[in-house]
Amino acid sequence: MGNVAFYWRYQTPHGIPDGPPQEEFDDQAEAEAWFSTTWEELRAQGVQAVVLMDGDDEVYGPMSLDEG
Repeated sequence: MGNVAFYWRYQTPHGIPDGPPQEEFDDQAEAEAWFSTTWEELRAQGVQAVVLMDGDDEVYGPMSLDEG
């Protein structure tokens, strides 16, 4: 069985998944570190919310990128 990657699933303002994963990570800590430095850029690109995925399983989310 191969390694399952962590990735962020992006959502539109209507909660619809928005495209394939852009980045894949070996573990949750790596995914969260990347997100902590990138979330403002994602918001500027129109991403409304994110869900952390472990393969097909949701780890947590959706987490809104809205200010306030």
